[in-house]
Order: sequence, then C-alpha cells, then structure tokens
Amino acid sequence: MENIFDLERYPIADSDHPLTIDLINKTKEELESIGCAVIPGFIKPQSLLRMNAEAEKKLGGIHWTSDRNNPYFTKDDPELPEDHPKRFFEERKSGYITSDNLDPDSDLHTIFQSLELREFLRKVLGLEQLFCFADPIAKHPYSIMKEGHYFPWHFDGNEFTVSILIQEAEEGGLFEFVPDIRKPGDENLDSVKSILKGSRDRVRSLKLRPGDMQLFKGRYSLHRVTRVQER
Repeated sequence: MENIFDLERYPIADSDHPLTIDLINKTKEELESIGCAVIPGFIKPQSLLRMNAEAEKKLGGIHWTSDRNNPYFTKDDPELPEDHPKRFFEERKSGYITSDNLDPDSDLHTIFQSLELREFLRKVLGLEQLFCFADPIAKHPYSIMKEGHYFPWHFDGNEFTVSILIQEAEEGGLFEFVPDIRKPGDENLDSVKSILKGSRDRVRSLKLRPGDMQLFKGRYSLHRVTRVQER
C-alpha cells in the first residue's frame, strides 16, 4: 500500500492520526456541501507510471462504446414534449479495459482491495458497512477517452463513485457537474432542460490532475466529461 498511496501526506492506515481525522472531516464536509470531494495527489507518481504502463499494454483489449443517451439512460418517449430532458440525446463515446483483463498484480486491483482505503471511505460516507462491487468485469476498470470522445450530461444510478485520474488530456476532458439539481420527488425538469441547452448556471468545472482521487455523488447531480482533445 505504501508503494501506491501517499501515506506521508494521507496516513489513512492510522485512523487516529490527526491528519487522517482532518482529512475525513474535510472530505465529508465537501461531500455534504456539493456532493463532490477531491483528494489531490493521493496516488504516488511511481504507481501512476505502473498503471499507465498497464493501460498502454492492454489497449488492444479495450471495449469501445458508442451510443446516443439522454441524461437518464432511457429510451426515447415520443409521448413527451420534444423539449423534455428525456428526449435530449447526445452521442457518447468512451472505452473500458475491463477488470478481468488486468494483471493479477495490478495497482488498480490492489487499490480496489485495500481494506484501509475501504474503511476510510466508509467513514467519509457515513456508512455502517461498505462492500466491494462483485462484478468481475466492471468492479475496477480503466475508463479510456480518446481525442473527440465525450461523455454527455447524465445522472448516475448508483449512490457514489470513487475515481482516480492516471492521465490527463492536453485540452478538454474536464469534469463538470451541477450539485443536487434534482432531489427525490422533484426532478426539477426546467433547470435540467436549461443546462442541456447550454446554461452555465450553477455549473462547476473540475480540473483533476494525475494522482487525484475523486469521490462523487452523482444520483442527483447532473454531470458530464467535456470533449477530449489530443493528449
């Protein structure tokens, strides 16, 4: 673990360490405030080199996806008005190196299995228990976006995601989100429609750096990854 996480800066293995307590409180506050928190430089440079090398080695096994999606990942409903958000479709292009295609000693696999990280995340998220995703294909994939690829505005179906950036684009590839634009019982369709049409009201843009770890609650926050330019 010490070869992957920057434990001097973030001693998460010691839950009683003042730095860890401060980090838990700060991260929890950011999640409660805007549904997003970033821990900069959480992954060591040497680990980033290993993961980049693994991803490059596995490029031939990428599963590419190209589809047109609305923010809810539902089919078109002609009975709805033409300007309804559920009828707003954009092209999504991206790729994945699936978890079952990674090396047994992959740093990404080690990160996913880390009990120390899982306990840290459990405390940050305020959960009694936190389990690993069991899907052997999708539990910890590499997400790949090439030049021109775009992941349009959408909501997640899961409660939260944990992501680590291992390589940044030269231009584009920014993570943008609108915190809590909807809530249970209120889809706030007018505001969602406004964002889809180009409004920047309440839009936050996040420039992640390699090694940053991001926690994000995307079920109620509209979000996207802007179009990627040549690295």
